[in-house]
Amino acid sequence: MKKLLTATALAAMIAPFAAQAEYTFALVPKAMNNPFFDLARDGCYKAQEELSDVTCEYIGPGEHTELEQIQIVQDLITKGVDGIAVAPSNAPAMAKALKAAASAGIPVMTWDSDLLEKDKDLRTTYVGTNNYDIGVNLAKLIQARHADGGSLCLQTGGASAANHNERLKGARDTLAGKDTGTPPGAALAGDGGWTEISGCPLITNDDGNVAVQGMTDILAANPDLTAFLSTGAFTQWFDNAYRKAAEPYAEKMKNGEMTIVVADTLPMQLEQTKDGLGNGLVGQRPYEMGYKAMYILKEIAEGKTVEDPIYTGLDVCDNNNIDTCVQ
Repeated sequence: MKKLLTATALAAMIAPFAAQAEYTFALVPKAMNNPFFDLARDGCYKAQEELSDVTCEYIGPGEHTELEQIQIVQDLITKGVDGIAVAPSNAPAMAKALKAAASAGIPVMTWDSDLLEKDKDLRTTYVGTNNYDIGVNLAKLIQARHADGGSLCLQTGGASAANHNERLKGARDTLAGKDTGTPPGAALAGDGGWTEISGCPLITNDDGNVAVQGMTDILAANPDLTAFLSTGAFTQWFDNAYRKAAEPYAEKMKNGEMTIVVADTLPMQLEQTKDGLGNGLVGQRPYEMGYKAMYILKEIAEGKTVEDPIYTGLDVCDNNNIDTCVQ
């Protein structure tokens, strides 16, 4: 006579073969033609390899286009992905779009760039850099070379990008030695010995061609400029173009008359600095951002509590430690 299995015993037998929950998580950069975000993409795909139940959907605008990024996020919400990690190009506009994700019950987190303080309840957490600290460290690199101050040009990404505005404020606060107001902070006019020249900050919208041309024009028009500070790697993406723009000032950078410092530590930037065509870099860890985003979204989707914010750290480089500064 055959013995019938109890429901509990049957469930225990088939449990190992039960299908796992499958998740599709989107990683949305500001632009897909950006080598910085390529590293985040690679981290996302690495996490996908490790997590058998997670698919990384890396999707964003081909170029830095705020409206296209918003449309992509809206399409992901309509599609019903299981979670979205977005680096907002326009923080206020993205917040409006993310209200639909909240209504649909889709977990949202930000990376690289965050929402404005008043909108942070629309996302669960942020993973990436303490952007204010990037500005602080870039400014400190300048101060180490020019203790008495001087003339300054700042270059930034999108005018509405919260991360770049926080970096500008960090730099301005540090150079001024005081609070310069809400991000991006007030322009320096003798504060701490520093004065921002006419025509700056230069807005690039994360366009490498615009960035290097803007730097070229400013340096040519202001031969006595003390310091040039860029809040993003876009200034140095196109290696040949940047080298051509910086080489006429190599001797000034070497003898301490002028300083160029730039955010990020991409391979071409490290080589440029080794060759004396820059004086400092403050690097982020984009690979880690993309990698961690997949794990974090899975934890959120499974109802677990996650920290907010989650910082991935910085690497601070100058001409003396350029060979060893990146972890």
